[in-house]
Amino acid sequence: MTHRGYVGIDLGTQGLSVIFTDESLAILATGEGGYEMVPGLAAECYEQRPADWESALQAAMADLRQQLADKGIEMEVLAVGLCGQMHGEVLCDEAGEVVAPARLWCDGRNEAEGHELTEALGVKCPKRMTGTRWLWTVRNRPEIAALVAHITTPSGWLAWRLTGSWNLGVGDASGMFPIDQATGGYDAARLATYDTLTTGCGRSLASLLPVVRSVGEDGGTLNQQGAALLGLPENTPVAPAEGDQPAALAGSLIAEPGMVAMSFGTSVVANAVGDKPFTGVSQAIDHFCAPDGRPINMVWIRNGTTAMNTMVEMLGGPQGFDAVMPQVVDAADDCGGLAALPFMDDEPGVGVSHGGTALVAGLNPDNASAGNTAKAMLLATMFNLRVGCDELDQQGFPRTEILLSGGLVKTAALGQVLADVFNTPVTVLDGADEGTAYGAALMAKYRQARLTGQAISWSEHLAAHATGTPQRFTPQPEAVATLASGYRRHRRLLAIVPQLEQALRGDAEPA
Repeated sequence: MTHRGYVGIDLGTQGLSVIFTDESLAILATGEGGYEMVPGLAAECYEQRPADWESALQAAMADLRQQLADKGIEMEVLAVGLCGQMHGEVLCDEAGEVVAPARLWCDGRNEAEGHELTEALGVKCPKRMTGTRWLWTVRNRPEIAALVAHITTPSGWLAWRLTGSWNLGVGDASGMFPIDQATGGYDAARLATYDTLTTGCGRSLASLLPVVRSVGEDGGTLNQQGAALLGLPENTPVAPAEGDQPAALAGSLIAEPGMVAMSFGTSVVANAVGDKPFTGVSQAIDHFCAPDGRPINMVWIRNGTTAMNTMVEMLGGPQGFDAVMPQVVDAADDCGGLAALPFMDDEPGVGVSHGGTALVAGLNPDNASAGNTAKAMLLATMFNLRVGCDELDQQGFPRTEILLSGGLVKTAALGQVLADVFNTPVTVLDGADEGTAYGAALMAKYRQARLTGQAISWSEHLAAHATGTPQRFTPQPEAVATLASGYRRHRRLLAIVPQLEQALRGDAEPA
């Protein structure tokens, strides 16, 4: 049986996945392919070989076809969508040949350049931003920089291999260099400033970057090489290649200002759709764009649920989460007076420079329970996330709805706690962990819709694909007040973390 539908590709850090959906975007089958990091690199150096991504794509498509064959399904692909790990640096020459292994988002070799660019450009430029990486390459690998005619990201490179076009979705492009909200392209004034720092390169950064495309615009079509790689007909439409974060927003059906995607796992991310650019520089907030170009403010917390998980495993015994999580749900919002700091690792967004300072404070015989202790750790993580979100509140960014995903949805009732901490309604969608490949398929369908003349906005397109019965949690005034008091106490605890770090390092002055 032949099914018409869409292919979504996600080129992740750990591996590559593909999905095939029907025309309604129900997933019919998936495929996987793997690759490794380049071995033998120094600490904090992370590279991959783009050729390995291509091999993984072929393996994933073979896997997908086998899954479909087992179900008696043949696919007729209307369009292809793709996304990938953001902020990577893929360097190619005039012919499009890769001149060095790709440096990934997690590569830490250019922190100093990040601080320098943040100061020079007046906007936060984290060390993982592609433009930050290129500044390091120009200074530290001039022999490689001299060969470069194109800089792109992992998904941009895969799009080049499939279509022969050097373009990129605006969300992924915003992870390469700041976007001007007025023009929808790279910020020209900041590009000019950047070029003053790379005069020895001989090329302007603008001449090296891919063309910026918004969702629905022309991302090219499969050329002969791309058709062979995917086993699909030539001229199949391809959506502009996007980053994993914008694709994840699409997969969560988030498009309108005021909508915030929060993912709670071993790290925590809050991606808030804005109605205007952020002003100034915040240590707690990074910036990129949604697939339609709207600004996204991202608050990232390194110390996610790890501290809570540690408490649950320590206190729950053999039953672990099954034993403790119901107690967490039932624990009072003030945790019986307990407060916690979850800093198993450093937390740049709140100014914590060293890990190993996690603690529980206020313990007494009346509040010493597994539920109180684990909930105090969970609240501390939520409070850290609120620190960054408070800066968005101060600039007047709307927050009307939180869409929760990640490991926390396994105990969905904790969505009520999140709603009360942020005094904002929380929604848990069906399939909250579908993955970014689903977002890529949504973008493929939107490209096809634009090609066939269907005049519909991106936000309307996403809203039309809501399925199932989501769980919703509304803030409860009494709990909101209790947790607001706990948050104020948490801010006081944060203020003494430097003294705590000093005491634990053993180099404090004696009393």
